[in-house]
Amino acid sequence: MHIVIAPDSYKGSLSAIGVANAMERGVISVFPSAQIHKLPIADGGEGTVEALVTATKGKVIHQVVQGPLGNPITASWGILGDGKTAVIEMATASGLTLVPKEKRDPRVTTTYGTGELFRAALDQGIRKFIVGIGGSATNDGGTGMARALGVKFLDKFGKELSPGGAALINLAQIDLSGIDLRIAEAIILVACDVDNPLCGPKGASAVYGPQKGATPEMVAQLDYALKHFAAIATKATGKNVSNMPGAGAAGGLGAGLLFFTNAQLRPGVDIILAAANFADIVKNATFVLTGEGATDFQTAFGKAPVGVAKIAKKFNIPTICLSGGLGKGSDDVLQQGIDALMSIAPRPMPLDECIHSADVLIEQATARVCRLVNIGFQLNIAKQKQNN
Repeated sequence: MHIVIAPDSYKGSLSAIGVANAMERGVISVFPSAQIHKLPIADGGEGTVEALVTATKGKVIHQVVQGPLGNPITASWGILGDGKTAVIEMATASGLTLVPKEKRDPRVTTTYGTGELFRAALDQGIRKFIVGIGGSATNDGGTGMARALGVKFLDKFGKELSPGGAALINLAQIDLSGIDLRIAEAIILVACDVDNPLCGPKGASAVYGPQKGATPEMVAQLDYALKHFAAIATKATGKNVSNMPGAGAAGGLGAGLLFFTNAQLRPGVDIILAAANFADIVKNATFVLTGEGATDFQTAFGKAPVGVAKIAKKFNIPTICLSGGLGKGSDDVLQQGIDALMSIAPRPMPLDECIHSADVLIEQATARVCRLVNIGFQLNIAKQKQNN
């Protein structure tokens, strides 16, 4: 028996590796001789570096960079097992969790540290990148990232602008003469699971600004600044990207990557599973266990469990999804390749208790699932005996 365990993280509770380990214990309690392949996954957000480095037997590198508020922090990035591909998780350098709630202000936060991670990888000879851009604290259109790569953003007096999205209102010129030429050689795949344009009512500022600390007045200011930035960046680069799906991701970092690099934006889970050679891993499996913190109608739109299931379905491998909770529209995933759903909660319980006990609850729920699967095996054997 070959069982593939490929969960996403239970955000706010357990990393994808922690979930996979708990599932493994549950499987072993029922199928002690099973061959188990653990592949923690991510969709470009939290845990992307950890998941890909683990899957490919790569290595994690720690780097001191500028945080979202300009203070020095230690971020991490990874080199995959091929030794040629870097994986960058912008949240480790420019993420919302790095900014205390009382200091959250997307007018001033910067993606400069994310650009420093690019530069560190370029210094090591890397020319292929996988970039996760979920969880940002920023709304600067990726200008901080571009600054770290040598781009200058100047006002009408030729002075460099202050960091952050609000300062872009005063942008008069973009100077590309100092850009790190190595970035033009790079292949950059950006894990992006949102289709927001850069500006407007569905843009970076309006949709994501409030969760980063923006008031309605700030949202209007930041949206105007990004629109102004996009017009000047289009002239400077010859690229018109502000209405492309995903340009508004990560406070406009999606647009910044499209403007200043050769980046391609793709569904995050597709990039992650391809890099981990998931198709080769799953093709001979008996069944697949996946999961996430909460499964609802949004999961059907390409989140990690559905990405896993779609590949498994190509080989007619059943996929079971174990989630922290099942919300409205969770059954939609049954039309997207997932064969069965189960919540890890064995009874009505407070959310805090579920979060704090997730490790044990996942193990126990996995064991329950495996016992049901085992009954299916026994019924199939009995049926075969009857037919003989």
